[in-house]
Amino acid sequence: MFLNWIKQGFFSNVRKDILSGLTVAFALIPEAIAFSIMAGVDPMVGLYASFVIAVSISFFGGRPGMISAATGAMASLMGPIVAKYGIEYLFATTVLTGILQWIMGALKFGRFITFIPQSVIVGFVNALAIVIFMAQLPNFEGATWIMYLMVAATLLIIYLFPLLTKAVPSALVAIIVMTIISVLTHADVRTVGDMGTITQSLPAFHVPSVPLSFHMFLTIMPYALALAVVGMTETLLTANLVDELTDTGSNKNREIKGQ
Repeated sequence: MFLNWIKQGFFSNVRKDILSGLTVAFALIPEAIAFSIMAGVDPMVGLYASFVIAVSISFFGGRPGMISAATGAMASLMGPIVAKYGIEYLFATTVLTGILQWIMGALKFGRFITFIPQSVIVGFVNALAIVIFMAQLPNFEGATWIMYLMVAATLLIIYLFPLLTKAVPSALVAIIVMTIISVLTHADVRTVGDMGTITQSLPAFHVPSVPLSFHMFLTIMPYALALAVVGMTETLLTANLVDELTDTGSNKNREIKGQ
């Protein structure tokens, strides 16, 4: 069996999975913090939330090789809740969002993804890229020429390194190389820690401190419904895109319930 695994490239695939996982993990940290600030919550909230949903969806999701994390679309919907009612209402809203998504999965809403045309999927993916790009623009305000130089060098590594080899993800190489350069040169650039206070404390179980009333339910229901629909649409379109790229199938309804 061991020899068969080697012949089938099992360990080669494991190596690729580990390297891809490292790339995603490194990329999720600044992204989660940036979207946390965009939503108006403490960066640690975004970090813990991204970790929990990434691990949870890997077990309960319906698309192998795909996880979920912080997104600009969800953060933009959460911002008004925090600004108007506070973070406790956001916690309550996300609980209701999860309930609504599970119901949507149980009602097999996943079948509706087949009616979405390819042009919509392409537009959706491009729109996500634009939202993520726009969320990073505030970090360029007041930046030094060193930061712009490092950004350019990072992009060069990402796009040119695959010409040498594709054995290692170019994004991972860019992160490692530019981090080493930053540390050795003591470059005057902003770091992830500058975006918010990063603590080493573990999260604690917390019940949303909101009044349990029908008025509160009506208050958070529109936000929860919007988050549930956007979250479902994002994950299903992404799963559909991965299905087409890998020529494999996925359980859309399980993916919704896993969310």
